[in-house]
Amino acid sequence: MSATVQDVIVLFGDSITQGAWTPGLLGYGEQLTHVYARKLDVLNRGLSGYNTDWASPIFRRILATREEKEYVPKIRLLVIWFGANDSCIKPSPQHVPLEKFAANLREWVDIIHSPNSEFYSPETRIILITPPPVNTYQRRVDLESRDPVRYLDRDFEITRSYAEAVKDVAREKKVPVTDIWTALWEAAGKDEQSLSRFMYDGLHLNAEGYKVLYESLIATIKEHHPEVHFDNLPEAFPPWLVHAE
Repeated sequence: MSATVQDVIVLFGDSITQGAWTPGLLGYGEQLTHVYARKLDVLNRGLSGYNTDWASPIFRRILATREEKEYVPKIRLLVIWFGANDSCIKPSPQHVPLEKFAANLREWVDIIHSPNSEFYSPETRIILITPPPVNTYQRRVDLESRDPVRYLDRDFEITRSYAEAVKDVAREKKVPVTDIWTALWEAAGKDEQSLSRFMYDGLHLNAEGYKVLYESLIATIKEHHPEVHFDNLPEAFPPWLVHAE
């Protein structure tokens, strides 16, 4: 375990988070790691294929209890990005009903914000991210090209409803939200097939998609949590010139 020299940003999500350091994609994890270098460490807690039900027990495992917090880096910013798998169409095992999905998000926020929680962390800022829109045209082609063939497992309007649920939870719990669903939809000219500019398989973001997400997330940090924006944080170690004097 590293010493508590630098506090951390935790990115908690599904495959779109796990893959945010994939070489060549310029994912938001890679970009955040760059701009927060020597200020905050950025931790990848992405779980490919997971929905919020499966991720719930893991959420508690990645957090320090009140007693443990003295010995580990503090989570200064927690970014939660789920919904792409929860919104799968039945009978997919990844499907989580909309009401249960929203309840899971509420529970996670409460685990951090409630003084009665063993994981209470008043210094942790939270940002929720909506699932991105799905390009069902591109997704169908990808699935039908596989061996064995798989059939379309997502629906455009259903995914939109899960994005709306994230925004509802954010309003209810008074935490900021990065609405990547709307950002990508508008960037694509509100044309589903044009979403292929931002995705490589109709679901996962490519470099252009991650660029939109990163810029939107940084804007959310700047507006709602400026105290943890990289421009407002000191470096943990002095510049090399102090050793040359």
